Amino acid sequence: MKIEIPGQPSRRQLLTLLGGAGGLGLLALAGCGSGGDSASAGGGTASTTLGTTGTTAGTTSTTTGTATVTSAVPEETGGPYPGDGSNGPDYLGMNGAVRSDIRTSLGSSTAIAGVPLTIKLTVLDLKNSAKPLTNAGIYLWHCNQAGQYSMYSQGATNETYCRGIQPTDSNGTATFTSVWPGAYSGRWPHIHFQVYPSVSNATSASGKLKTSQIALPEEACDVVYTTDGYSASVRNMAQTSLSSDMVFRDGWSQELATATGSTSNGYTATLVIGV
Repeated sequence: MKIEIPGQPSRRQLLTLLGGAGGLGLLALAGCGSGGDSASAGGGTASTTLGTTGTTAGTTSTTTGTATVTSAVPEETGGPYPGDGSNGPDYLGMNGAVRSDIRTSLGSSTAIAGVPLTIKLTVLDLKNSAKPLTNAGIYLWHCNQAGQYSMYSQGATNETYCRGIQPTDSNGTATFTSVWPGAYSGRWPHIHFQVYPSVSNATSASGKLKTSQIALPEEACDVVYTTDGYSASVRNMAQTSLSSDMVFRDGWSQELATATGSTSNGYTATLVIGV
């Protein structure tokens, strides 16, 4: 399992920190992009099919092909901001924690800013002929447009946005409505998730099957980050890549999502994983 240390200033400092991180038990986040892919810069739109990138008029479409899932998605750190009670705050047991729309804090109707994003995570049970894992509980969380984590970041400790629990349906899919996460210093853009046998297990943080991360496609990130509120993400993305990211650098093929949509109408990010 990899250890995530937020706000890393340099590779040299990272190596020093990792050398002494031993038993900290930090958890990690998931990101976007593809190791050798690059988005062309014309017109603010990217279209990618099987590694080929094109750009047109403000809409991003990324197609990576349909791969057969034969191995489990890698176990990843949940990062320092899990909100599962393992590092301070516990979102899982809160009233209202089970919800699909995670753009607001619990008890609030004010949605956070950002490009709309629908997240669809499909879970296959590799111990049962890779059939959809139905009625599982998925806990998903990520940072906001500015790279802040609810319950932890300064000014957001009383917030619970960008966190939610959902059951998987008959296709093994859990769906969340959110905003596109920002890119913060030291990490490629990403989304965290945990898989539990049921929603009941998720709300009690028991019997966890997997902790991992979703990597968002580079081309879509490049387009989203041209919109208002994401200027810091442009600078932060320029300083990292999937191949240098502390979580994804040893391989991201099973964690890289497909993204379709536009900045005006919103995006949908999908990923199929095995557990």
